[in-house]
Amino acid sequence: MNLLSLSVTTGGLMLYSLVSGRLQGTIITAPLVFIMFGFAVGTGGIDIAKVDLGHSTIHFVAEITLILVLFTDAARIDLARLRRDHNLPVRMLVIGLPLTIAAGTSIATLLFPKFSFSEAALLAALLAPTDAALGQAVVSAKEVPVRIRQAINVESGLNDGIALPAVLLFAALASVKSGAPYASNWIQFGLLQLTLGPLAGVVVGWVGARLLDAAAERSWVNSSFQGIGILSLAVFTYVAAQLIGGNGFIAAFMGGMVFGSTLRHPCTFLLEFMETEGQLLMLIAFLVFGAALLPEGLEHVNPTVFLHAILSLTLIRMIPIALSLAGAGLRSPTQLFLGWFGPRGLASILFVLLILEESKVPHRDELLSITVVTVALSALLHGMTAAPLAKLYGRLAVRMGECEENQPVCELPLREGLARIENDSERKDNT
Repeated sequence: MNLLSLSVTTGGLMLYSLVSGRLQGTIITAPLVFIMFGFAVGTGGIDIAKVDLGHSTIHFVAEITLILVLFTDAARIDLARLRRDHNLPVRMLVIGLPLTIAAGTSIATLLFPKFSFSEAALLAALLAPTDAALGQAVVSAKEVPVRIRQAINVESGLNDGIALPAVLLFAALASVKSGAPYASNWIQFGLLQLTLGPLAGVVVGWVGARLLDAAAERSWVNSSFQGIGILSLAVFTYVAAQLIGGNGFIAAFMGGMVFGSTLRHPCTFLLEFMETEGQLLMLIAFLVFGAALLPEGLEHVNPTVFLHAILSLTLIRMIPIALSLAGAGLRSPTQLFLGWFGPRGLASILFVLLILEESKVPHRDELLSITVVTVALSALLHGMTAAPLAKLYGRLAVRMGECEENQPVCELPLREGLARIENDSERKDNT
């Protein structure tokens, strides 16, 4: 990225920051703005922002972003509270996510007969994770019952890490079909990456939490370096897994989950990071997507690709989610609401940048195009519908009265920490 590109990027971030408060809660979301801005200044528009996807800096930023997102997303989920209060996202993750990948594989096989089974499954796994940031108005809207918005929040925080092993495995299997030199070792890959990675994550996450607790009890650590220590721990988890032959991204997810469940002292830094540095990295990822990935993906668009994108955002997700929620006592509007608000975003973008770009799959361009079009369409449709549908569903939930949807549950932090921001605003208003 040259100086002109850097000035355009930082200028865009500055301009958005000036109006971010006015746009919050509207149909104009931050991911949509940065995708459109990236497309306008990139190769799809006036071509003044040069983004080379093969450049080591882009891959480094993407790697760091994915490591930190996987670690912090998992760390903010309290597993004890999840088991006690949040049966809906557990159903959506344990039943709905595998069914979504299975449905996506079946549809991709029918629509793209040239794809092998592994490629169809890879596409389904790439598009399975959701990103609540694309419909932020839903998870931060107080009109929506807390149980429902927390179901979307928790699902989004965990399904990227859960889907990641499937993405890695199917990418390796698809590469076997292409005759890539390294792909013949896919059995060893599966055994080492999918076992040593989680093992490293569990050990490092547990040891890191205990060390941080011990330091906090003795007042050896201040809040600033507590944050630096946690970010360092996330990266160390990744590196430790890579060194022993495991997958670092899976380790980061498992490490964050164990760290968040083991840590006894409150750690406000995770929320602060998600509000600032974490959000900045995510917006840069969306800008890179708009500037480089979207123009490349649009080169291979055809009606079948567009049809698959529509199905991926609707039936491929909504039917499995409805099946996973069967017997939970939820009304049909709620099942439709939860099924629709499964936006595809950051995880799919980072998976494409770090896995699909480096894999030797036969139909790499087609897979890239389908993923890119789906994410772009999701950013547009979910961004535009989040605020109005949240208000509409909120009014409907009030009329439901005492029901499963309105059962009280504990609130877990959002990715950008908006729950804390709202509480701060309320305290200021009361004073």
